[in-house]
Amino acid sequence: MEAKTSTASLTILTDLVLPGETNYLDNLFGGELLARMDRACSIAARRHSRRIVVTASVNHVAFNKSVPVGSVVTVEAKVSRAFNSSMEIYVDVWIEDRQSRHRTKVNEGIYTFVAVDETGKPVKIPELIPETPLEKERFEGALRRKQLSLVLAGKLKPNEATELKALFN
Repeated sequence: MEAKTSTASLTILTDLVLPGETNYLDNLFGGELLARMDRACSIAARRHSRRIVVTASVNHVAFNKSVPVGSVVTVEAKVSRAFNSSMEIYVDVWIEDRQSRHRTKVNEGIYTFVAVDETGKPVKIPELIPETPLEKERFEGALRRKQLSLVLAGKLKPNEATELKALFN
């Protein structure tokens, strides 16, 4: 199985925020944004694995700024690390100023997807080769995030979380 780059999984979804998707303050519902992020991450995971993929977890979401009605929203997702059958996908959300077309980052998230066969059994996926400094930073952090999740779930003993321990030595 040939390794792939993060760029090969890049998925960009652009859409408009309509009045029916907003709350009483005329800002995009958080759940609507989560759905858009999940769709983009799903496509990125499928592009990397070329398999059926399922959302395993939403590890982190930061709602840093509101997204007003009428905004052009761009969701950019790409695989930040591939493990055996699971992938971490990092997603950035931007809004575009209507006049200047200047983009502002408003949200970000980290999702985990698992590649499965037709029966739902996890399957092996290609390795990932990060290229840019940001891709390398996210790649390195992914193992620490995975180890932390496993420790918190009781699936890994804290003394076995070598990448986490290295942060404190």
